[in-house]
Amino acid sequence: MSADSWLLLGKALWETIYMTAVSGGLSFVFGIPLGVLLYITKPGRIKENAALNSVLGAIVNATRSVPFIILLVAIIPLTRLLVGTSIGTTAAIVPLTLAAIPFVARIAEGAINEVPSGLVEAAQSMGASPLQIVSRVLLPEARPGLINGMTITLVTLVSYSAMAGAIGGGGLGDLGIRYGYQRFDGVIMLATVVILIVLVQLIQSVGDRLQNYYDRTR
Repeated sequence: MSADSWLLLGKALWETIYMTAVSGGLSFVFGIPLGVLLYITKPGRIKENAALNSVLGAIVNATRSVPFIILLVAIIPLTRLLVGTSIGTTAAIVPLTLAAIPFVARIAEGAINEVPSGLVEAAQSMGASPLQIVSRVLLPEARPGLINGMTITLVTLVSYSAMAGAIGGGGLGDLGIRYGYQRFDGVIMLATVVILIVLVQLIQSVGDRLQNYYDRTR
């Protein structure tokens, strides 16, 4: 490949990492608390609230049911409002984040569900407040599951970011479509696929190592 092709690949890789990292970080910041809220408001939990749980669950399920490519187009007005444009790498972060938040919330809820109820009951018997139970019992005990969920989310966001390239979101997906597909450049297409595979493998490897570490230290 020419030097220009390598430069294009490097730029596209950076854009993909940027989109994945920022949208992943934002989805963790908002999705994990939402997952905690879904858990603690269930019937029989520490802050039982059936009405709130039903509303939140319905919103999360509705958002998760929308295919990402449709969500990309549907929230273009919101994307323009937030970042001033609907095209480009930064603009793609908005739909990526909105798609990932409910995904993270359900993963967080599932991870916390795996925490033995006896630990919560023991904390309650010692007079721990709901906030203390969440911060000192539920989240620390669920950490390996949360890390696994975060890894899955980042891998999913890599594939979603490639899909965002279909509407000018930048990154490796955009490069593969514009140069690999539309210009019939098989080398660029192959290089794009290989880089995406390597990136996913790196994310999964780091996530697995972190999960194993916290599994051993619990």
